Amino acid sequence: MNALPRPLVMDPAVPAADFRDAMRHLAGGVSVVTAGRGRDITGMTVTSVTSLSVDPPTLIVSINRDASSFPLIQRLGTFCVNVLNADQLDIAERFAGKGGLKGAARFAGSDWSSSLSGAPLLVDALAALDCEVEEIVERHSHGIVIGRVREIRRAARNAALAYWNGQYVAIDHEEDAARMAQVSMSSPRRSLP
Repeated sequence: MNALPRPLVMDPAVPAADFRDAMRHLAGGVSVVTAGRGRDITGMTVTSVTSLSVDPPTLIVSINRDASSFPLIQRLGTFCVNVLNADQLDIAERFAGKGGLKGAARFAGSDWSSSLSGAPLLVDALAALDCEVEEIVERHSHGIVIGRVREIRRAARNAALAYWNGQYVAIDHEEDAARMAQVSMSSPRRSLP
């Protein structure tokens, strides 16, 4: 008879600062999640968007329940995920709270349109996905929002904005591929054993 594996004993006292520092090593795409309609709009910068399903097209985003976007998403049942391109660092910082702007003031200086749900879509985003809330799972400080994608708009850009190790990083497919080719050609080749 096989013995069951022993449960791992985890230390529940992992400091939040240590966890935050460890998670900074996980590179993430930068998006702005927007919610609301008309003048009652808000948004926030996130790196917590991931796909859940292709059929039906569904995604997950983790949102702090104290964020101004969370009650609007709960009440209206819709939101947009705007995947930022490499040139949109100023938008990422504005929606992350740099400069102290809040609510509708964060939208100034960028081109926005309305999605099918009425939530703001960033015109120049790499991809903008209008979502209907399927479910919100509340755990600890955050809500895990499951959204069914109802509309997609894409730009012809190829450079993305990422966040890694506490900094924004541009990822450009063509430039990075050319750099990798240069590095591989200039590196001494080692023979395999």
